[in-house]
Amino acid sequence: MSSTHFSNLELPKALLDNLETLGYHDMTPVQEQSLPIVLEGKDLIAQAKTGSGKTAAFSLGILSHLEVKRFRVQALVLCPTRELADQVAIEIRRLGRQVHNIKVLTLCGGTPVGPQIGSLEHGAHIIVGTPGRIEDHLKKGRLNLEELKLLVLDEADRMLEMGFQDALDTVVEHSPSQRQTLLFSATFPKQIETIANSIMKQAQRIQVEATHQHASIDQHFYKVEPEQRLETLRRLLLSYQPGSSIVFCNTKIQTQDVADELINMGFNALALHGDLEQRARDQTLVRFANKSASILVATDVAARGLDIDKLDAVFNFEIAHDTEVHVHRIGRTGRAGEKGLACTLFSDRDSYKMALLSDYLGHDIDPSPLPDDSVLRQKVMTAPMMTLQIDGGKRQKLRPGDILGALTGDQGIAGDEVGKIKVLANFAYVAVKRESFKKALACIEQGRMKGKKFRVRVIRG
Repeated sequence: MSSTHFSNLELPKALLDNLETLGYHDMTPVQEQSLPIVLEGKDLIAQAKTGSGKTAAFSLGILSHLEVKRFRVQALVLCPTRELADQVAIEIRRLGRQVHNIKVLTLCGGTPVGPQIGSLEHGAHIIVGTPGRIEDHLKKGRLNLEELKLLVLDEADRMLEMGFQDALDTVVEHSPSQRQTLLFSATFPKQIETIANSIMKQAQRIQVEATHQHASIDQHFYKVEPEQRLETLRRLLLSYQPGSSIVFCNTKIQTQDVADELINMGFNALALHGDLEQRARDQTLVRFANKSASILVATDVAARGLDIDKLDAVFNFEIAHDTEVHVHRIGRTGRAGEKGLACTLFSDRDSYKMALLSDYLGHDIDPSPLPDDSVLRQKVMTAPMMTLQIDGGKRQKLRPGDILGALTGDQGIAGDEVGKIKVLANFAYVAVKRESFKKALACIEQGRMKGKKFRVRVIRG
């Protein structure tokens, strides 16, 4: 048996049995290096990127130390975004599903406070949340961390970038000094070092190189004048025709402007940045994931923690502020053995950043020629799906099967014309083939689900 097998760890039998059923056999490098330290109860600083398996590493640490019979908050995981917090909570529940009666609660900004207050009154073992909302609950006395045994800071660098320093300080103030602290960060700026020294005790430090092979990514660099960036992006999109791509911008304003311009050019594009309200953010992520829009224009902070599978291409509208961020951006494509594409636009004023990037890559960067626009004028690029929003969700007892049944019943559309279905608390979203959306709309409008009619509309723009 491999020395990296999970069975070599001192994990409870229920966790090991569950890992086996989930198909988790050999540990990733970050799990192999961090889990022995975590299981010994020591503080840990781990430099590891998204996709390295770090979530399972700290989740198994939390679950192995949990005393289920003590119904108190024993572990707290802080994440920079609601999306990442939701993913972490799902992973903890999945890894701990054979340990009975574990209560995992998510507390995030952008969602109503009322239900969270009710859930807190009922208690929990593990809290996963964003710093601002956790700080709010602590200051108002709704959350008690007196029996906290394990504090996890996930993607600590992004939390600091997003201005959560004060919130982190509040969490530490309300936590027992005798606790285990785990800090995970993709980068390690001075501010992280300062925090680690102030809140951790004799922390062990590990650094794991990205397991992502950049050899699977076809990188191109295009030298353009600043005012030519949008036109260049249009030509590249039409030339490569990626099924799904992220366009990275350096500011929120630029993100919205670029998305608006792409829409005006006829592309199915969406903007993702920190100024979006939560409902708009949810809609954006649903539509991109279900292929109703093929282009997501985003800032680095907004895109952090998104679980987007099979991304065909990444476009850097402007070169990233530092090399590590550039590497992180392009590492979102070409995963799981797939080929990926990364296109970066730069100008003369980016010479310093380009020199740093050239040093990192270990070779000179030669600009690529732009595709011939006369050929592209005949091309169009349209997302294959459209999204219907149904005014009903989990609270109305709607399930994906109800929606699928309504769409594919008598006189309905074929099952293979239905894409992803996402059911939230009060809304549901379903993707349907673009050519079938009118018929699909009529199926929901005229039909019934759970014995009643639901309002439905097509999400555009």
